[in-house]
Amino acid sequence: MTVISRLVAGARELSLGGPIGALLERVARHLPHWPGHGEGEPRTADPRRRVAFTIAVIALGAKMAQADGIVTRDEVAAFGEVFQVPPGEEQHVRMIFDLARKSTAGFESYARQVGRLFAGDRAVLEDLLGGLFHIALADGRVCPAEDAYLREVAHHFGFDAADYARIRAVHLGPAAEQDEDPHAILGVAPHASIDEIRTAYRRLVRDNHPDLLVSQGLPPECVALATARVARINAAHDRLVKGRMRFQPQAG
Repeated sequence: MTVISRLVAGARELSLGGPIGALLERVARHLPHWPGHGEGEPRTADPRRRVAFTIAVIALGAKMAQADGIVTRDEVAAFGEVFQVPPGEEQHVRMIFDLARKSTAGFESYARQVGRLFAGDRAVLEDLLGGLFHIALADGRVCPAEDAYLREVAHHFGFDAADYARIRAVHLGPAAEQDEDPHAILGVAPHASIDEIRTAYRRLVRDNHPDLLVSQGLPPECVALATARVARINAAHDRLVKGRMRFQPQAG
């Protein structure tokens, strides 16, 4: 099922309430004849998770666009890289972005509702932030206004400053890889031991494994983001462990 039909079907069948529910209703009014669930797509235990996750990325991504003025083609294209947006549907995604951007609800209300919907599922919230970072990086960098916005969204999701620093390091993008701090990616102190590094690494890989996110009912398109995130976690682990082992005294 495409992103558009997922949202319209969700608006028709689900009751989410709050600003997310209101935005879904507006989407359905603008696209009343769009088809519902795709043929053969399995239902999840709680389809609200997929719909809420998708509309949250759109709504918060659109609100983030206000930080630098307009919704650009690059930002819509970046959203299409996270979700299934078949050729010819880009204008519908742009329309939904505009509906969210112009809605009277502030981004804080969207972020707080998402935090409540996914309370206790920190990996889900990190994945949502990952989607927002991907959109923010559409022009090749995260500008200060976008960084401040994402920091505030993370706060409403329940992440503290240290959490945000780690999440930001993981999602900052390939262009900045040489400057990334592997300690920040794993969330460990600069003087952490090999055992502490490995403990943090195992926890992050377990919590961020793509199969886990799909099993939790998130859109399967998010697998690419999760896979890239785990690859960066793996690289940070290898870099730190190799560095520690280089300075360990040799036996005998």
